[in-house]
Amino acid sequence: MQQLSEENNFIYLTIALILLLLVGAVVQQYPTDFRQFIIPIFTVITLAIGLIGFKSSTIWFRSSLGIIALLIIILFFSLLLKVAGMNYLHLGLLVGYFSWATWLALQQVLLTGRDVNGNKMIGAICIYLLIGLIWTLLYLAIAEAMPQAFHGLKQQAWFKNFADMTYFSYVTLTTLGYGDISPINPIARFLVFMEAIVGVFYMAILVASLVGARMSERH
Repeated sequence: MQQLSEENNFIYLTIALILLLLVGAVVQQYPTDFRQFIIPIFTVITLAIGLIGFKSSTIWFRSSLGIIALLIIILFFSLLLKVAGMNYLHLGLLVGYFSWATWLALQQVLLTGRDVNGNKMIGAICIYLLIGLIWTLLYLAIAEAMPQAFHGLKQQAWFKNFADMTYFSYVTLTTLGYGDISPINPIARFLVFMEAIVGVFYMAILVASLVGARMSERH
């Protein structure tokens, strides 16, 4: 296995994101008493891969030992926030991390020269997945704060609705719109149509630009 670096970090991060989404679906399909801990643990694993892959882009993370210590602290506070019932703060921290990871990914994809390699193409997919996760967490926060904001969604703890909201987020991002879950609250509707707009323009502008640049290099 190749060492994780900026030359292949998006491959590992994309796999970690897909694994996080798969775990969320499996946990909902087969509920366990440890469900409230499984999602945070796999989120931290995804965070670890992101930090290690992007560490050369930031000055805060210089060693593997420092990264491991930071991850332990994050996991501890994540579980502490769950036990304390501080769901809004927990979701806010997750939104902050995924937004930060998306920004770092955009910098590496767009601002590291004209060469478009396979890692950058996978990075475009990774950013797309991160956008869907950011909106998933925003929807979960809305569902926590405003009961009955979504038709077809049970009113329960956010980690129990993670898989449903992930499904709804990506259905919205890709503009499929199945309709089994739909927004009722005005703020929820605003977030929904903004995600749809971002999804359409992302595919039309960023991905098309990368593909065009790649084809130009080949010619």
